[in-house]
Amino acid sequence: MIRGILITVLTLGVIGTGVWGYQEHREKNAILINTENNYQRAFHDLAYKMDLLHDKIGTTLAMNSRKSLSPQLVDVWRLTSEAQSNVGQLPLTLLPFNKTEDFLSNIGKFSYRTAVRDLDKEPLSKDEYGTLKKLYSQSANIQNELRKVQHLVLKNNLRWMDVEMALATGKEAADNTIIDGFKTVEKTVKGYDESNTGDPSLVGFQKKNQNFENVTGRIIGKSEAILIAKKYTNIKNPTKVKVTQNGNGSKFGFFSVTMTDEHGNEGNIDITKKGGHPIYFIERRDISKQKLSLNDAIHSATKFLKDNGYKNMEVFETTQYDNVGVLSFVVNDKGVRIYPETIKIKIALDNGQTIGFTAQDFMKNTENRIIAKPKITKNDAKGFVNPKLKIMEDRQAIIVNDLGKEVLCYEFLGTLDNDTYRIFINANNGVEEKVEKLQNAEPVYENTL
Repeated sequence: MIRGILITVLTLGVIGTGVWGYQEHREKNAILINTENNYQRAFHDLAYKMDLLHDKIGTTLAMNSRKSLSPQLVDVWRLTSEAQSNVGQLPLTLLPFNKTEDFLSNIGKFSYRTAVRDLDKEPLSKDEYGTLKKLYSQSANIQNELRKVQHLVLKNNLRWMDVEMALATGKEAADNTIIDGFKTVEKTVKGYDESNTGDPSLVGFQKKNQNFENVTGRIIGKSEAILIAKKYTNIKNPTKVKVTQNGNGSKFGFFSVTMTDEHGNEGNIDITKKGGHPIYFIERRDISKQKLSLNDAIHSATKFLKDNGYKNMEVFETTQYDNVGVLSFVVNDKGVRIYPETIKIKIALDNGQTIGFTAQDFMKNTENRIIAKPKITKNDAKGFVNPKLKIMEDRQAIIVNDLGKEVLCYEFLGTLDNDTYRIFINANNGVEEKVEKLQNAEPVYENTL
């Protein structure tokens, strides 16, 4: 009898295990099918968007009036954004595809910044028309390559899950139609780099001076980089130091220094080879209970900047995250804020130490500017601000507008109901260049349940 009971229990166990395994198998297949469907949708949407994009760019070539051209260019910008979104949904993170994404980004920037300007006063130039023709031709090539891949995917019922597996396991060198097709697309776009680089109407929209061209000083070595790292970070007596140089392909030289002390605190800092200027650093350590206010943090950060040779800096934004203050400083040139030249600093609120610093924007945009006098008065500029806004502060400032140009503005800080806004009015023509809503204090949700 006991034997019969055992057999029954074992039989039920085997059946139960089988049912459980079958359910697990079904659920796994359902997840895989859903993922595959999402990949297929994103890919076919991408191919469709490239078809539309090519047609839209072609249509702009036949247009002349602002009434027709501006909406068409906005459509081009929208389609490039959607195409970039589709690319981001495909399992291509391990496959170099940055040239194609840059190409789409460049089309988007060109179309948007052309669409938002007054085309009646400033119509398409000869160079811009040439850029459109070039982009039209290049988008046709990408369109054709994607159509080839799409044809093979549909003809052979190819699966994107196989692509993901091939990339993850490093077996993409094997014959994989989709991977080979996208490599061909990337190779095609890479050939456009040189032809587009000399195009003033396209290059003008790129963020200038990406490679710290204005940094000064002599070339430093590894030993000097370590001394500079000790100066900027709080790790003065490291027990372990690692220094690496930038790899091949980088357009500027820098050292990356990692230091660890006996307490396990770690500091990482990037320093330019030319001049030994710190690009950024971050220090990782345990931060104890807050003892300092944000106002104390401002004093600590201001002293840090002065001690390291950064002049005419003033704080314009402060935020607190847990026991860390994050402060943004901007150059003040004789009463004019130069917002492109910004430095961000993290201050530990337990002892006031600087535990984070980034000067990338400052280094990329520092230059000897000639600041012209505004053509309209401050009172005239106030007339272009929403009358419902209660203005609390005002000053002059230089910002980068949506067209990628530096413009002199009147900056007004004001309140509307319970919110605070920063408004920039062009100091030459009264155009409302930018409106920013400043962050309110975050609510605390602890002990609310």
